[in-house]
Amino acid sequence: MNLNKSIIGMVHVQALPGTPNSKFSIEEICEIAVKEARQYEVAGLDAIIMENMHDVPYLKGSVGPEIVAAMTVVAKAVRDAVSLPLGIQILAGANKEALAVAKAANLQFIRAEGFVFGHVADEGYMDACAGELLRYRKAIGAEAILVFTDIKKKHSSHAITGDVDIDETAKAAEFFLSDGVIVTGTSTGKAVYLHELKSLKDKVHIPVLIGSGVTAENVHEYWPYASAFIVGSYFKDNGYWKNKISEESLKTFMQTVSQFRKK
Repeated sequence: MNLNKSIIGMVHVQALPGTPNSKFSIEEICEIAVKEARQYEVAGLDAIIMENMHDVPYLKGSVGPEIVAAMTVVAKAVRDAVSLPLGIQILAGANKEALAVAKAANLQFIRAEGFVFGHVADEGYMDACAGELLRYRKAIGAEAILVFTDIKKKHSSHAITGDVDIDETAKAAEFFLSDGVIVTGTSTGKAVYLHELKSLKDKVHIPVLIGSGVTAENVHEYWPYASAFIVGSYFKDNGYWKNKISEESLKTFMQTVSQFRKK
């Protein structure tokens, strides 16, 4: 998978069976996810990632077999519908489950939380998982699936690692064989701190991705410093992640990006 200023669209999969907000059948969930994925492909995005964000409140570190089964069905439906590289994240921190789904559905990458260093998420304490996760990837023959890892992740307190800055966290992730680090703002849709992104550019030799808060208005600031941009909220009506995709916002963003690519 080539991360050369890639735009990665986020599909927020509808609440899955067994979760508090569940209201759609698996067939309906698949239809909605496939529709969004096709919109992204037609708009010219470079990749897509799926996430079970509607499954609030999230479990911590693992999910039940019903979630794994449902996400596999959704992922396979999207895989059959589009030709773009696909990834998956299963909240919260269900990284081994995400790898299993990715392997079964022929996806190209996962987004993993808590790869290095512990932190306090809103689900509770989340410990580091790099050693166990990458051994599991090896065990199931999924070495071709890239593992992109959040550092100083949003929706979390990092007071317990307050003496470890984002540069050192990224270096640790690289040392522990991350395929790329993801930088975020403080919460969903919040922009990253530009000074942190600039600082990372020459600190690690793996891709640096932006995982929140990218818009048509600020992408020019981040463009020189990131390898890829995961965009979700901006593409939705009124910039709110729960809403449907706004074709106007999608078009505006990709037109803006096309101008940078011509330079």
